[in-house]
Amino acid sequence: MSSAYKNAGVDVEAGYEAVRLMKADVKRTFTKGVMGDIGGFGGLFALNKEEYEEPVLVSGTDGVGTKLKIAFLSDKHDTVGQDCVAMCVNDIVCSGAKPLFFLDYVAVGKNVPEKVAAIVRGVADGCIKSGCALIGGETAEMPGFYPEDEYDLAGFAVGVVDRKKIIDGSRLRPGDALIGIASSGVHSNGFSLVRKVFNVNEENAGNLRRYNDKLGTSVLETLLTPTKIYVKPALALIEACDVKAISHITGGGFYENIPRMLKDGTKAVIRKDSFEILPIFKLIQETANISEHDMFNTFNMGIGMIAAVPAEQADTAVKVLEENGEKAYVIGEIADGEKGIEII
Repeated sequence: MSSAYKNAGVDVEAGYEAVRLMKADVKRTFTKGVMGDIGGFGGLFALNKEEYEEPVLVSGTDGVGTKLKIAFLSDKHDTVGQDCVAMCVNDIVCSGAKPLFFLDYVAVGKNVPEKVAAIVRGVADGCIKSGCALIGGETAEMPGFYPEDEYDLAGFAVGVVDRKKIIDGSRLRPGDALIGIASSGVHSNGFSLVRKVFNVNEENAGNLRRYNDKLGTSVLETLLTPTKIYVKPALALIEACDVKAISHITGGGFYENIPRMLKDGTKAVIRKDSFEILPIFKLIQETANISEHDMFNTFNMGIGMIAAVPAEQADTAVKVLEENGEKAYVIGEIADGEKGIEII
């Protein structure tokens, strides 16, 4: 152990302890393809090529963003890992890909092993929910760069899909139904605005921890609700129906994300009265007097993922999603027009 490095603020022994504490959580994510153990220079994963005629790897990367400020204020660190995984795996399933493995990156101002282990526990939870393995990661102690009690969290996922089964929106037709899958709340987007709306800071923490009648809990607890992971329900839907396009509703809300699933010459018509807008979004809008357009252009508004299927399969799609534990709605349809969305 280097005493000089420790005097500079980097505790290598704390890093070893953090790895020891997280090992059990990491190992519970291991799937059939995992090779080796954690601690190597690279995570190894063997692809079972017999399952695919022409396997195509699909990757996605993201972080948790300023939602981490809510975790700092709440001193609760075992859920943001799920957010990190969700933001990556929900993206790659939009191509029809099954997530295979995940790697995380945790940068801390001071390595508190128990805190780092809690963060990774949340990552492991997310991996299990999405059926992928946590095969590696990195914890970086960066004194002077981050405050001692703060950290950043990011990661990436890799999945696989047969080339002939890639979902890219190219088969969309006017009349196809849009199926919306309910979100659990704000997920991990728009938190710079959220923190401004609710004045999220230490001085206001007491108010944010109080029970809110409109939410049925506190504002802090509601905001910390982890992002839903849609992988297993989405894959079940792909098996049961002819899914032509999928959109993960993240930063930029409806207006930025839905067009990403469309092909030229088509638009999405969304009926805003077809699904439940969650109380947290109503509270955000009322508190800051935000326009409806800005709300739909920032938040998921209660719909975390949208899939397009033939109109005659709409009821089946909703049923399959409900059988897989999700609340789903027929929220609109594909129409002729310039690529974009219309909310009516």
